[in-house]
Amino acid sequence: MTQTNVAKNRSAIGLILRGALVAAVPMTLAACGQVDRLATTASVIPDTVEQRHPIVLADVPYSVDLFPIQGRLEHGDASRVDQLAAHYRQNGHGPITIMLPQGAAGGSSAGAVNAIRARLAASGVGGHVRVGSYNVPDRTMAAAVRVSFAGLKAKVATQCGEWPDDLASASSLHTWQNKPYWNMGCAYQNMLAVQVGNPRDIAGPRGESPADVRMRMRAIGKVRQGNDPGTSWKVQNSNIGSVGGN
Repeated sequence: MTQTNVAKNRSAIGLILRGALVAAVPMTLAACGQVDRLATTASVIPDTVEQRHPIVLADVPYSVDLFPIQGRLEHGDASRVDQLAAHYRQNGHGPITIMLPQGAAGGSSAGAVNAIRARLAASGVGGHVRVGSYNVPDRTMAAAVRVSFAGLKAKVATQCGEWPDDLASASSLHTWQNKPYWNMGCAYQNMLAVQVGNPRDIAGPRGESPADVRMRMRAIGKVRQGNDPGTSWKVQNSNIGSVGGN
């Protein structure tokens, strides 16, 4: 083989290798650009309601507006004070404040302070009461005596009714992410927080009460005797026609 033929063979082999390399580069890039469908599917799982609108514990003001008559509390206002005292015993802390209106058309309401103090003391929370005042913006309107305190309450950390994104937006792909809209579930979380009787139950469960030992030993004794451990309830119905005599 002459040197000319060797050079031609080397040139042909070089062209083949370069062509193979050029063809392999797009295939490598295509392999790197492949999308992991499992990862993509996992990334579009919508956030839960608890993550978007968590329920938290916060100190919020509790208050009632009273309208005493000549320094005394009528029945409805007295029951409101009792309910306020019950809330204070369960969730309240600090002083209870009585705010009197100044410049009201009905005159001074200072005489109602003693009645409110007495009602709170009868409910067991009369030791932490302070008195203040506020200016009445409209003297033609009835001014209330406001009784308030700070207490623990369960509430939603976010503000319901917010719409940061347009649900029908066609100008961007932001709303095409297969996720629930931001405000979804906020009203549900808010109603759940309002219905919680003891806000501490949000933070964790209560301790279990002691077991009923007598009921347990009764059931174990029945089993040992080969009897059914269940409880048999006997209900005796009366004839409604015989009530009150014939």
